[in-house]
Amino acid sequence: MKRPSRITPLEIAIGASILGSLLAVAIPSFARNVHATHFAEATDGLARLGTQAVAHADAHKDVGFPKSAPLTPAEVPRGARAVDPPGTWDHPTWTALGFRASPEGIPHAFSFAFDGAGSSFTARARGDLDGDGVLSTFETRGVVGAGAASLTPGMYVEAELE
Repeated sequence: MKRPSRITPLEIAIGASILGSLLAVAIPSFARNVHATHFAEATDGLARLGTQAVAHADAHKDVGFPKSAPLTPAEVPRGARAVDPPGTWDHPTWTALGFRASPEGIPHAFSFAFDGAGSSFTARARGDLDGDGVLSTFETRGVVGAGAASLTPGMYVEAELE
């Protein structure tokens, strides 16, 4: 008669060490991917905002970039995504740029500001992803030079992981 096979302590130890090694690699990678999805909102929003600002300046050469718009929504979402009440994005600058943080009814985690001065602009996204009061800030800039508007290379990032 054959005895049923049992798992030995050595096999358990080997299995646990393999599982631990896999988790040691997978968990940091997963955490980075989760953070990257949060930052995509800010970078994508600023890319859209910058593109629309450049198009506006090229279409309105006598005016350049639109005037400044305050941080919208005024209260930066803290640790949770927020849905904007109707009218939040009705400021003339946001309307001229055709910009809002997300489609109506879709929650977002960042507030946006636009500082325009005719021949240059700074667009800013601010968010508090974990609700600790420390804000992540992302900025992009643009200028009108040699008769054409353009975005300046790069993006300023402060407290990315806040």
